[in-house]
Amino acid sequence: MCERAPVIAVIGAAECTPAEEVQAAYIGRLLAEQGAVLISGGRTGVMEAACGGAKAGGGLTIGVLPGDSADEANRYVDVAIVTGMGEARNAIIVNSADAVIAVGGEYGTLSEIALALKRGIPVIGLGTWELVKDGQTHNVIHVAGSAQEAVEIAMNAIGRRLRSIG
Repeated sequence: MCERAPVIAVIGAAECTPAEEVQAAYIGRLLAEQGAVLISGGRTGVMEAACGGAKAGGGLTIGVLPGDSADEANRYVDVAIVTGMGEARNAIIVNSADAVIAVGGEYGTLSEIALALKRGIPVIGLGTWELVKDGQTHNVIHVAGSAQEAVEIAMNAIGRRLRSIG
């Protein structure tokens, strides 16, 4: 049986803050340096920054696009997957990932977080959503204090997850 590279989704808003952009780029670079494949929504903001960082680190990037054209991919996407599915493409991103790192984000990011948690895929958050139900915080998102910590948590979670499967 051949081993495959881990696939990490980096998710976040198409319009992000400069700080989120820097964090996403660093996450992308660190993931590439560790041999991970980066998957994202393939467009602007956090997605573009993460893809750019991964390319700078020599990595492979996959963009799962909502529309009908590969032309909507950012310039750092190596493999553009055109879905024509709009936001339903979030399920493809999450289901293709071994772990998910959320940087900031809006409601689309929240939907991806929910899909990942439902599937048991580790979610690491850097300045992203917190989940509260009935007044109680649910600590199901691994909170990272830095880009480096987010990558470390993701890679460790993947190792634990793959060991439990195999």
